[in-house]
Amino acid sequence: MAQNKFQTPTGMHDILPEDQWYYQKIFEIANDLFDYYGFQKIETPILENAEVFSKGVGLATDVVEKEMFFLKTKGGDFLALRPEGTAPIARAYLQHGLYTLPQPVKLWYFGPFFRYEKPQAGRYRQFWQVGLEAIGEKSSAIDAQLILILVKFLEELGFKNLTLRVNSIGDENCQSIYRKALLSYLRPKKLKLCHDCQRRLKTNPLRILDCKNENCRQIISQAPQTLNYLCEECHNHLKEVLEFLDELKIPYNLDPYLVRGLDYYTKTVFEIEDPQKPELGAIAGGGRYDKLLKTLGGEDTPACGWAVGIERIVEAMQEKKKRVLKPNYHLFFAQIGNSAKRKSFKIIEDLRKENIRVAEALGKDSLKIQLARAAKLKVKYTLILGQKEIFNNEIIIRDMETGNQTTVKQGQLIKEIKKRLKNK
Repeated sequence: MAQNKFQTPTGMHDILPEDQWYYQKIFEIANDLFDYYGFQKIETPILENAEVFSKGVGLATDVVEKEMFFLKTKGGDFLALRPEGTAPIARAYLQHGLYTLPQPVKLWYFGPFFRYEKPQAGRYRQFWQVGLEAIGEKSSAIDAQLILILVKFLEELGFKNLTLRVNSIGDENCQSIYRKALLSYLRPKKLKLCHDCQRRLKTNPLRILDCKNENCRQIISQAPQTLNYLCEECHNHLKEVLEFLDELKIPYNLDPYLVRGLDYYTKTVFEIEDPQKPELGAIAGGGRYDKLLKTLGGEDTPACGWAVGIERIVEAMQEKKKRVLKPNYHLFFAQIGNSAKRKSFKIIEDLRKENIRVAEALGKDSLKIQLARAAKLKVKYTLILGQKEIFNNEIIIRDMETGNQTTVKQGQLIKEIKKRLKNK
């Protein structure tokens, strides 16, 4: 077949049926786990006022400077495809007066986001994320709880021996003092930095700590550490978070050079990597963002959250063969002849009402082909309906392991199937 003229845009990808099972499984685990911890689902628009991100995320961040998709409407509105989930949820929190509710307000989201960056393993220009936000609580216990939920979430998806890195970048005052020390260290080394980091010296030197350039990484390894510039309050906050993690027996590495790529972060920041897939980088990350709500026009409001990149999770799960995702069918329905094909619709619908999953191949006429399909799906039983069975108001139940067949009245089918499935 000739190649189709039309392809997905660069950095975009189709999520085919065989991969939908992964997304569905991730969603189901998220829904159950987050609900247990009191988080409620929220959905924000894919398009937001661009200022939500330029103000909230930061003008000097790579996300705003290089990676956002902008558009201007006919009415003159300047909008952006959302590149991340926290700023829109902060906007929704303020817009809908969620600050009047008992605090913290615990929210979670699952959906597509957009960044114009170089496509690579596990990274796309349209990508999916799942994330948690707890808004309105300053206690270090919330930081620890969110990390606990993140670890449990990834464990339930089949991940083991993950690497958790934790740091504190302090509050605005700590960051201001640290920024001066960092600049004093970096300025004499300006010409050894990459082009982007030379520019960051003027706009946002903390972003240099996040650079992946090898020369820059070597320079950063000797830079002043954020931990040495924390005020007493920020130091105690981090100490409490780490004590909670110790109590929970969650292993971590304290990384004094860890920062996040968005300007709204304060105090605790953390990332998780899969040591078996280092090329994916951080598969999850987050932290505290106590200044974001005020930046967007609200009051001083403490908050903490994290996000997980779904594509990176799916890719790792596929390599780990974690295909425990596809729901098993209880039965396969095989029909012989047009009359049986017509009758099959009602029987299948009756089984569906009893939550008995039935696979079929109504477009096929050959019993051999249908039984081969049933075997491939690894169902325990196949129902067979032909002209004789229609005449006698019966149906055949075939045990796919033994090949034994039993004929029952159609009125007794559901009762018989339930009995067999219960004893299986």
